[in-house]
Amino acid sequence: MSRTLRTLATAAAALLLATACNSASTNGDPTNPTDAKGTVRGVSADSVKVGGIVSMTSASGYSKKDTDLGARARYARANAEGGVNGRRIEYLGAEDDGQDPARNLAAARRLVQQEQVFAVAPMSSVTFAGADFLDSRAVPTVGWGTLPSFCGPKHLYGFNGCLVPTPGGTLNQTWPEGLATVLGGAKGRSVALIAGDSDAGRFGIRTFTQGFRSAGFALAYAKASVPATSLPSDWSAYTKEILRSGPGGRAPDAVVSVMQTPYNIGLFTALKRAGYKGVLSDPTDYDPGLLAKDATRQALDGVVVLLQFQPFESDSPAMSQFKA
Repeated sequence: MSRTLRTLATAAAALLLATACNSASTNGDPTNPTDAKGTVRGVSADSVKVGGIVSMTSASGYSKKDTDLGARARYARANAEGGVNGRRIEYLGAEDDGQDPARNLAAARRLVQQEQVFAVAPMSSVTFAGADFLDSRAVPTVGWGTLPSFCGPKHLYGFNGCLVPTPGGTLNQTWPEGLATVLGGAKGRSVALIAGDSDAGRFGIRTFTQGFRSAGFALAYAKASVPATSLPSDWSAYTKEILRSGPGGRAPDAVVSVMQTPYNIGLFTALKRAGYKGVLSDPTDYDPGLLAKDATRQALDGVVVLLQFQPFESDSPAMSQFKA
């Protein structure tokens, strides 16, 4: 079967559990995982308790429930290999935050205060209202580094690094420079960036605006304007504006979407129907399962997808182990 999704970049990443323990007495200090007896929250002589926070449901229908499945498989493998420093990982499963900030914070509080977990991994959501709470309670938290919360706090880690640094931080140029290669160079090329009206979308637009300009592209369009909780039934308002945003009112050379799969399918379908012939790109739609349905296969045909992990087609030892 021919590949209809082109991978732009790969980087091996493993979800690792941090297990450094502080044995000092803190007399009940809630900002330290160690109690007055020197017992570390969620850690016993033979186990480490871990929970997750994942957007399993959402108003748009988008789901990251397979993140929980992947975590279960990874922890099962770690336990089969002897655990971490001789301790078995007790994974409680993931809380569903529904992409709701209030539920995200509530999930973080419940996992720490009621379930007494040592760590939260994975944290996979477009909102991370529980970030300050988890960091203040010294809870090692691992997720996809698509929010500024993963850039700087002592206890929060993006498995793929920090993707949206605060001003003054280091930008990751893989996407802009990769697209420049696809287009034969960035000089004289224009790009349109579009994202959802959410914290993740706004931060993404801010970061990638800087990144694509630094790579030499002209920014034709850059807006976080698509409703984050309601999938548009009519994309014409967005496509018309994008297709007229390039130099001289022409279409830009590339359209880059910083959105989730259902949104990308709607946007890309509308752009193709409007006659757009430029490059379409996003960082979320590398999923061979999407090619099983005719509508999604047509929408994603030829789309350049940014990857931060090895593609499933790889025959590397690590991917062979993953698939096994």
